[in-house]
Amino acid sequence: MTIEQFSAALASAFGGDCTAVVLYGSAAAAAPATKGVDFNVLVIVRSLKADALRAAAAPVRQWQELGHRPPLILTDAEWRSSRDVFAMEHADIAARHRVLHGALPALPPVASDDLRRQLEFEAMGALLHLRRGVLAVGHDPLRTLDFLVAAKGTVVTLLRSLLRVHGRDVPAGASAVLAAAAPLASLDTTALAEVVAHAQGTRSIPPARAADVLDGVHRMLKTLVAHVDAMWHPDAPAVD
Repeated sequence: MTIEQFSAALASAFGGDCTAVVLYGSAAAAAPATKGVDFNVLVIVRSLKADALRAAAAPVRQWQELGHRPPLILTDAEWRSSRDVFAMEHADIAARHRVLHGALPALPPVASDDLRRQLEFEAMGALLHLRRGVLAVGHDPLRTLDFLVAAKGTVVTLLRSLLRVHGRDVPAGASAVLAAAAPLASLDTTALAEVVAHAQGTRSIPPARAADVLDGVHRMLKTLVAHVDAMWHPDAPAVD
C-alpha cells in the first residue's frame, strides 16, 4: 500500500465529511523511495461518526502492518482549537506538509510557550517510553534495534521542536536536524545518528553494539529533558 493508496482509502472511508488528508514531517519532503522516513498522516473531518471510524479500520490496520503509525484524526473544530495542546504537531505540519486529499485549513502560528510546554511533556514521555523499551527488549539485540528504529522518529521530532523553541530554522533531513540541535542543549547525538543511518540503510548497527547505542540515546534524552525543564525552572537539578 502506497501513501497515495492509503490516502484514497481514508478519503473513501470518511466520505463527504473528509476535509483533508495530509502527509507531514520528513516524509512530506522526501523522495518516494527514501528509506527510514516516518509517514505522519493527518486526517481532518467535518464530523466524526463511529461507523466512519470502523470503515477506516481495515486500511489503517493494513498500514500499521507495513510498520507505519496510525493517522491523527481530528474534526475541523478540534483542528482549529488544538494549537495549544498539539503545538508540536501544528508547527511540524505548518513547516512541511503535502496535501493528499482536500484542503488543509490555514491557522495562525503556534505560540512559543505552548510549543515549549508540549516539548517538555513529550520529551519526558519519550524518556519514559525508552525506559519501558529497555525493560521489554532486555538483552535481545535484534529487538533492541527494532525498538530504536521505531522510536527514532519521535526523538527527531523532539529535536525539531527544540530548534523552534530556540528560534532556529529547522533543516530538512534527520541528520541535519541532529547537527543543528545538538549544540543548543549540549546533546551527544552520536548514538541517535547511528540509529538514523541504520534506519536509512546507509550504515548498519552491529547487533553487538545495540545495547550501547540504546544507552547513548537514553543519555541524550535525559540531557534534553533537563535542558527543556531548566528553560522555565533554572534551579532544576543537573543531569547525573
